[in-house]
Amino acid sequence: MTTSSSERSERGVSLGMPELPAPPYPDDVRARLETDAREIIARYPDSRSALLPLLHLVQSEEGHVTRTGMQFCADVLGLTTAEVTAVATFYTMYRRRPSGDYQVGVCTNTLCAVMGGDAIFEELQEHLGVGNGGTTDDGKVTLEHIECNAACDFAPVVMVNWEFFDNQTPESAKRMVDDLRAGRPVAPTRGAPLCTFKETARILAGFPDEREGAVEATGSAGPASLIGLKLAKGEAAPARVVHPRGEAPRDTPPHEPSPTEHLSSHDAPQDTSASDPEHPSGPVAEEGE
Repeated sequence: MTTSSSERSERGVSLGMPELPAPPYPDDVRARLETDAREIIARYPDSRSALLPLLHLVQSEEGHVTRTGMQFCADVLGLTTAEVTAVATFYTMYRRRPSGDYQVGVCTNTLCAVMGGDAIFEELQEHLGVGNGGTTDDGKVTLEHIECNAACDFAPVVMVNWEFFDNQTPESAKRMVDDLRAGRPVAPTRGAPLCTFKETARILAGFPDEREGAVEATGSAGPASLIGLKLAKGEAAPARVVHPRGEAPRDTPPHEPSPTEHLSSHDAPQDTSASDPEHPSGPVAEEGE
């Protein structure tokens, strides 16, 4: 049984000429990258261990990991291009094609999804006119759905160049990407100020963030993430009064969280099958019944 050329094309199979070697970096670029690479490699007892930060280094040069970048990593580490490619294609933090100045990642893992992440992702796709992994025509924003950001206390979460934007809504996310495209200042919920994806990649390669105040601005987990730790240490949690549904508070005024509290979207009472009269959960059977 033979396979037609159209069938091979549909399956993504190419029987043409082998791919030519990657073009080298210009001499000045290669010299600069080699200087940086030597500094990175010197941090490790085994040079092979420097591959991950070196991939960030070449990504900071062109905004994604090119064949030229992978060949450079192979040359300075004494590896084969197959070994470098295996790593570069395994980790999603390394981009394999040109992307935007700002990587906007919407968490669509379970908790963020049910808290509104799916809706945010769908509306951003329509608003920006791109699909998953697509980049806007102006080269500013690349949109993608991502897995857990380890920030479930603040779901739904959007990340821009790995900085947190907590408790988002479709409206706030659309305002944020519009501001990014217009060049207006955009501040993460916590952590360092935003910089471009190339600048982020260089920081991830292990070079210092030299922007004024950037290091001091980096923060730890927010209060909602630390409640369990405080309880474990014996510290009392702040009292919160939740009145029965439909009943107005008698004496205590409603608690209005201050901006410094940065409470999670989970702090508000949620409709559940046990609390919603229109969707009763039914009798609960005892074990063995």
